[in-house]
Amino acid sequence: MTEKRLSRWYFGGLASAGAACCTHPLDLLKVHLQTQQEAKLTMIRLTSKVVRENGILALYSGISASLLRQLTYSTTRFGIYEVAKQTIAPAGEKIPFYQMIALAAASGAAGGFVGTPADMVNVRMQNDIKLSAELRRNYRHAFDGLIRVYHEEGVRGLFSGASTATGRAVLMTVGQLSFYDQVKMVLLNYGLRDDLGTHFLASLTAGAVATSLTQPLDVLKTRAMNAKPGEYKNLWHIILHTAKLGPLGFFKGFVPAFVRLGPHTILTFVFLEQLRKHFGTIGPASNKG
Repeated sequence: MTEKRLSRWYFGGLASAGAACCTHPLDLLKVHLQTQQEAKLTMIRLTSKVVRENGILALYSGISASLLRQLTYSTTRFGIYEVAKQTIAPAGEKIPFYQMIALAAASGAAGGFVGTPADMVNVRMQNDIKLSAELRRNYRHAFDGLIRVYHEEGVRGLFSGASTATGRAVLMTVGQLSFYDQVKMVLLNYGLRDDLGTHFLASLTAGAVATSLTQPLDVLKTRAMNAKPGEYKNLWHIILHTAKLGPLGFFKGFVPAFVRLGPHTILTFVFLEQLRKHFGTIGPASNKG
């Protein structure tokens, strides 16, 4: 019998955290581009500005929050998706694409909500270095940020931007998880081997789809999480403020978002497949009889 490689529920979180270590500088640049209202700096100029003014290590500002976000947000969404998928098809049968989309959407909603506090601190820590000294929040690390937000803004402050983060997570998880599984299945059906090349093609496609689906909500989420108390009245106020830049204002940072999300998605699924291969459940307990 052909061996099948399954995921343990926490593999997705570990794989995403590993990918975040590699792509965090790109995520930081994306946040800076999304929160600048003037829209004058390009990605290259912004990179030069950050390094020149704050040093090369500034590109890793907020890395503790980024890792905490992946270990909450991605562990939740991957965990629910994989457990549900393996419950529906315990023997590895094919699942209809619409069912994969539904599973991914539900998983993304749960992950987006759970990961909102760490995501919010991540955005603030990344954005801090471009602010003047008197305006910086100066969180020492992710947990310091969570504690300070709780004391200064309450529980509601911890979940600032939760609605847009959850909506974005739904689209992100649909774009990444369900499309990765679907594209991988199509490639295998066309005779490709279940190897690194197939994983690369499937994850690259998933990253492109996920970026296109999530960019408008990602811009709104970043602005909501980075806002000072009372800066925006509600989500509609953020939409109107962003719309002043024109339709493309909702796609600010698209290039760095894809440059970041593409490699992040590829690395996540490459790491995930390696975890499945070396540490996952391989085949049935017994294939005799």
